Amino acid sequence: MSHQYLLQPQHNVTTPILKGLNNEVRKMALTQVSSTKCFEGYQKVYEHDSLELKCKMRFGIYLPPKAERVKCPVLYWLSGLTCTEQNFITKAGSQQAAAEHGIVIVAPDTSPRGCDIEGEDDSWDFGTGAGFYVNATEDPWKTNYRMYSYITEELPHLINTNFLVDSEKMSIFGHSMGGHGALICALKNPGKYKSVSALAPICNPMQCPWGQKAFAGYLGSDKSKWEAFDATCLAKTYSGPLLDILVDQGKDDQFLAAGQLLPDSFITACTDKKIPVVFRLQEGYDHSYYFIVTFITDHIKHHAKYLNA
Repeated sequence: MSHQYLLQPQHNVTTPILKGLNNEVRKMALTQVSSTKCFEGYQKVYEHDSLELKCKMRFGIYLPPKAERVKCPVLYWLSGLTCTEQNFITKAGSQQAAAEHGIVIVAPDTSPRGCDIEGEDDSWDFGTGAGFYVNATEDPWKTNYRMYSYITEELPHLINTNFLVDSEKMSIFGHSMGGHGALICALKNPGKYKSVSALAPICNPMQCPWGQKAFAGYLGSDKSKWEAFDATCLAKTYSGPLLDILVDQGKDDQFLAAGQLLPDSFITACTDKKIPVVFRLQEGYDHSYYFIVTFITDHIKHHAKYLNA
């Protein structure tokens, strides 16, 4: 049996995307890098030239068995510091639950790569592999480091155009820096995502060393501009549709102890605004993918409640 999940031929797909000056129609080539059968669906990786980031980007996409017949909802995963699209698709064990619930899971890279920016590879928590899901406003980062717009605009348009998905049913989740990204994407776009969840998210980046380094570099010294990309600040002013947020945090997470994650600040902000949050502090678990793989099925079930409603 032939498995054709794309609406167009699988290799070198040409996709019209409205982007840029005067909303001119440009062309984007989507090239399949790999395809592996998994739980009767397919785990694939694609590459494309990003108009938003001005570089080549890759994303993983799991297509459940039913995706070749009917439109499926889409769940976006955002990974943490140092990760590529490969970490989640090879370590998280998400494919079985995605197949059972008929959900497409898209896992993009975490930052632009190979942009020839001085200093982009100097440290593991800034630059390459550390885009922090913001739109940079400072030189030399502002041309390429626009991960927020890539995640919320360009990538969904690419997915909706090329795959058999239901564009009205979209959710988002992530880990660590990606948990931060998932929370801000949901809070900054009321109604865009049906649900949101996070594992060990960076909840208050304005107040932690990772976030302060990234925000100062990408957004400049004016801290009032940082608030637009801080989940705790966004929760304090959120007024959109009800969000049912699930957060899992390992109690033995070394970065929790180091003050990098600050979940209490986020929970307090959500409580004050009456935003429902289920926060689970998991005894004995750390920050690793062993933690993620343990609870990934719970998170997919959480999203399936809303995506398959």
